[in-house]
Amino acid sequence: LNPMPILIGADEWSGIEVGLIERANLLEAVIADIYGPQKLLADGHVPAALISGSPNFARRMVGMKPKSGHYLHAYAVDLVRGPTGDWRVLGDRVRLPVGIGYTLENRLAMVRATGSLLASIGTRRQQEFFDAFRLGIAADCERADPKIGLLTPGRFNQSYPEQAHLARHLGFSLVEGRDLVVRDAKLFVRTIAGLKRIDALWRWIGTRNIDPLAFDAQSEIGVPDLISACESGGLVLANWPGVGVMESRAMSAFLPRLSRIIDGKPLTLPNVATWWCGQDKEREHVVGNLRDLVISSAFRASVPGLPGGRTRPGSALSDADMNELLEAMQRRPMDYVGQQLVKASTTPCLVGGRIEPRHFTIRAYLARNADGDWVTLPGGFGRVSHSGDLRTTLVGADDYSADVCIVESKASQHTLAPPKLSPPAIRRADGVLPSQAADNLFWLGRYGERCHQTARVVRTLLETGSGRPGALESGTAAERLTTLLQAWGAAPTDVAQMPVIAIAAAALSDAKRPGSVLCHGERTQQVALLLRDRLTRDVWRVIQRSLPRFNRNDADSLAAAADKVIERFAALARLTADSMAHLPSWRFLDMGISIERGALILDAAQKIVPGSASAEDLTALLELIDGTSLYRGRYLTMPFIAPVLDMVLLDPQQPRGLAFQAIRLAEHLSALPSVREDGMIEAPLLLARQLVARLEGLNAERLDAATVSSIGNDIAALSDAIGQRYFLQAEAPVPKDGAALLA
Repeated sequence: LNPMPILIGADEWSGIEVGLIERANLLEAVIADIYGPQKLLADGHVPAALISGSPNFARRMVGMKPKSGHYLHAYAVDLVRGPTGDWRVLGDRVRLPVGIGYTLENRLAMVRATGSLLASIGTRRQQEFFDAFRLGIAADCERADPKIGLLTPGRFNQSYPEQAHLARHLGFSLVEGRDLVVRDAKLFVRTIAGLKRIDALWRWIGTRNIDPLAFDAQSEIGVPDLISACESGGLVLANWPGVGVMESRAMSAFLPRLSRIIDGKPLTLPNVATWWCGQDKEREHVVGNLRDLVISSAFRASVPGLPGGRTRPGSALSDADMNELLEAMQRRPMDYVGQQLVKASTTPCLVGGRIEPRHFTIRAYLARNADGDWVTLPGGFGRVSHSGDLRTTLVGADDYSADVCIVESKASQHTLAPPKLSPPAIRRADGVLPSQAADNLFWLGRYGERCHQTARVVRTLLETGSGRPGALESGTAAERLTTLLQAWGAAPTDVAQMPVIAIAAAALSDAKRPGSVLCHGERTQQVALLLRDRLTRDVWRVIQRSLPRFNRNDADSLAAAADKVIERFAALARLTADSMAHLPSWRFLDMGISIERGALILDAAQKIVPGSASAEDLTALLELIDGTSLYRGRYLTMPFIAPVLDMVLLDPQQPRGLAFQAIRLAEHLSALPSVREDGMIEAPLLLARQLVARLEGLNAERLDAATVSSIGNDIAALSDAIGQRYFLQAEAPVPKDGAALLA
């Protein structure tokens, strides 16, 4: 992020704003004609090949109109300012306003870095735009208090962090295709309480993949029969499938003419001059002036001579590249456009400690408000070039992003018109919790607790065995702790000649050990990424901390690293309890912690305390639950097996003990949907209560190995029951027999 924002005066922006809204209305009208009467095609104003040849044309949507009449709810435009100050349009982003989340992040970063500086120079606020966008989608819904989702392809999509951030900021539910199901032409999300209706979706999935029954039958990220819900009017979809037909560079060549036909006037914001090679006269112009133009793919797809659909200036082509491109254009001229080479104006940029001029473009954003009118984001996503012509490169390592600030002549409280919607009814629920999100929260808790508990074992191992030089000694507490780490996949299998500090170092940071603190920490972060929209900022920051550095050959350094990991997860537990509302999201996270903590401490008791456990063994077990001080204060004597096992497994007042976890699980499940329609208690709550009752009835003096083992089976059965009741189960895939209409 360039620390110097791009500043645009409010008066200059007002003129840009008029042109942006005019352009959005023009695109809306053209889209309505393409998927409606197709009069522009019939009259020859738009070549039919330009539409039918576009990979973004959705034939399935012809004749289908959104109930609200709005094909577009959000829209982005790439703009460039020439050296003389005139603004031109480089391209339209109709399918998705990609980058809007980063625009929001850039502004937040600038505010944090500069304090009140932006406000003091009269920078317009951006929050009203996001409020207007949210209310604009809500206004088109059937219900007064609609539920809105952001449909994501999933965490492997490169813009997933942006999607998660936007969902959280807008208050949308972040959902994947597998979370959703269509019933009776209505869309529902699978939640822990059953199916809950979704009234609107802001889709971040391409049209081709959005519905395997309507488009590509191979899609595994869409929602079967989603289009039927749109067709019936039971779902608001932003943006409407097929609108991407307007994104082709070839289409921009016809917009000036279409503006005169539809609006009766030229475009206020003109395009960069564009010639589509699918027309003879235009192709001759491009071929004759190839060195002076920029050559682009007409439909933004990879074509011969332009790998990846990347724009190339004709002046940069070698003779061989030029011949290859001309031959390709001769074979399929409709795949290419020539565009005027525009030199962008410059903005100050901090480079290597010096202020230097750099070329820039901005991406501006528009959205519909509750009245259906277009509003613009005051500012946008700025892109500052390292060098050369900005339009001919993709965003890369040498480019910078920048905050774009619209500045009043004096400090102003400029805001968009206040929304006219009534305030929502007060409620104390957190909306819907999709089953997939509940699953992720549960495993976030489990992975975090594995990391935490492994670090505790490492610390106890160092305290117990680091004073003994040389290889690990047989029959010691250190050996039993090492056996526990081996069972958890944290320590090497062959430790006969390894000193304790080497075992501890491996358990902390060996990337080849799936049970190491490092690996569990990475899994915790990966799952947290899926939940970015549901975690508070403080919780997110704690999870994203990396493993502390340490000296592998120094026991004190290793112990300090283990301490920091333990402190980090103790802070995380405190933060989740204090900053997350005690609603289902928090309960599933905490249940994951309790299940894992109970299972791990039970496993530790089995491996550390055999029939002839020493005082050192028992002390090590007490250390794992932070129970040493409590034991000493309660018994005033050295550790004995029965009282130690009672504290570790059966004492309901010991917060890291097994009984406490069982009680906590029962409490959480009691607060969740847990009763069938016939009034009978469902399996998870029933098993949790049975576990509590069983532990209450046990006597530590008569505990045997078989009983302890069967308790472990009970915990595993409870975990499975929670998954079967509340989480998504595998479903039969959509038939891939080619029966769906391919776009």
